[in-house]
Amino acid sequence: MGRLNDIALATQVAVMGNKRAFDQLVRQYQSPVRRFFLSQTSGDEALSDDLAQDTFLKAYTHIGQYRGTSSFLTWLTRIAYNVWYDYKRSEKGGKSLEAQTNERIQGLMDAVPQRQSTTLQIDIYRALSLLRDEERTCITLQLIDGYAIDEIAKITDMPTGTVKSHLKRGKEKLANYLRQNGYDR
Repeated sequence: MGRLNDIALATQVAVMGNKRAFDQLVRQYQSPVRRFFLSQTSGDEALSDDLAQDTFLKAYTHIGQYRGTSSFLTWLTRIAYNVWYDYKRSEKGGKSLEAQTNERIQGLMDAVPQRQSTTLQIDIYRALSLLRDEERTCITLQLIDGYAIDEIAKITDMPTGTVKSHLKRGKEKLANYLRQNGYDR
């Protein structure tokens, strides 16, 4: 879907309340939004689905604020980032992401016969859970979702130098963790 088409659909939703137009936007962008949350939650599908739903509800209620100066996906990912940030703030007293990840990974290991892809996925989620929130977000947006540094800066409202620092530290931590767990290159 092109940028002009996204602007046209968003305008139809904002001006005429066209729910079918919004449905098209949801179908187009639900996978990237959900993938973002899966990376942030270390694979917690139920939580990722809930957060994605919150993101689309917020997007629907604020669609009149979309100006088309960036791609619709960048605008939507900014909302997703804010939803994630709000969730993390509300969960300060709960279990750490690392503890939640270890529980989820143990459940995966018990439920699924060991396969190379499952083991790699578990190791990646475990490695991501060791990163600071900002590092994990920047890593996810660049390496998994393919955003450029300037787009990540817009989404996270961080200076580009800060994004670069988070990426550098996050990549170093990921590489060290994976190296220590038998992944040579």
